Amino acid sequence: MQDVNISLFQWLGAGHSPDAQFLWLATLLAEGTSWLCLALLAVAAWRQPAQRGYLMATLAAAGAASLAAHALAQALNLPRPFVAGLSPNYIAHGARGSLPSAHASVMFTLALVLCLRPALRTLGLAVFAIALVTGWARIYVGAHFPFDIAAGLALAIVITGVFWVLAIGVRRIVVPLIARDDARSAKPTGTPAA
Repeated sequence: MQDVNISLFQWLGAGHSPDAQFLWLATLLAEGTSWLCLALLAVAAWRQPAQRGYLMATLAAAGAASLAAHALAQALNLPRPFVAGLSPNYIAHGARGSLPSAHASVMFTLALVLCLRPALRTLGLAVFAIALVTGWARIYVGAHFPFDIAAGLALAIVITGVFWVLAIGVRRIVVPLIARDDARSAKPTGTPAA
């Protein structure tokens, strides 16, 4: 499998002789698209106030994806392409473990969780496209192997599945309990004193 991963990296990555324009673009994308996603979420929260709670839950899921990705990368401690000598380190990046990509895990989680909500599905598809482009960019600059990005997507699918199950539980159990308690507190408790 690692031979396939290396072959894919050599096809997609800049290696030791990058195209200057691709390197400029890949560097911009590898380092800036996280901020673009955050800006898109902020615009969505501003334009769709009814979705703000869901957007906050989406950020919580992305935080969980980040924590899980970093923990897995630390446990697996697989080398990055620039550590393995397959490419220079074209962006400032530490040499810690690379699989799964935390960027891919977070961005794909954002995209998938947003796609679960019909009112935010278009935004989710846009974030998914940004995540794909970012994945390519982070491969091109030597920060990740292709399997690191794929593992980030796989982790995002798992986190999104957990989010979906929790959301069903909240809708079926928590919301009715709150509604019941609200109904009880709205009823008069007795006759007023004369």
